[in-house]
Amino acid sequence: MPHPAHAHRSPAHRSRPHRLPRHPDLPPPGGPSRELVLLRTAYRRQRRVATLTALGYFTLFLLLSAFAPAVMNRSASGGLSTGMLIGLCQLPVSCVALLLYEYTARRRVDPLAHRLRRRGRRPAGGGR
Repeated sequence: MPHPAHAHRSPAHRSRPHRLPRHPDLPPPGGPSRELVLLRTAYRRQRRVATLTALGYFTLFLLLSAFAPAVMNRSASGGLSTGMLIGLCQLPVSCVALLLYEYTARRRVDPLAHRLRRRGRRPAGGGR
């Protein structure tokens, strides 16, 4: 026996799954637009470059510490060991990665996102 709260609905309505309205920022059902694909690609490249810059340097530091301790213990300059010098350079390298991330965001990702956002706000029928 059907639940009393759903008794007023027709059998066809009960068999259909409930669908929420589409968000206006989502691409049309036919697939993502070319600009959206470009935005995703630019953002993915931006993340990879910045992440690999910071993590790559740190991984190099760890690998040298584990597999080349003689190199890391060697005196570099002013009483600092090579390992300490490489470790101290981690902060500037991380800052460069952040600056690179911001630069590529402003230069490549943000303009694409703004263009897509503007296009999404236009009224249907090409009002602008």
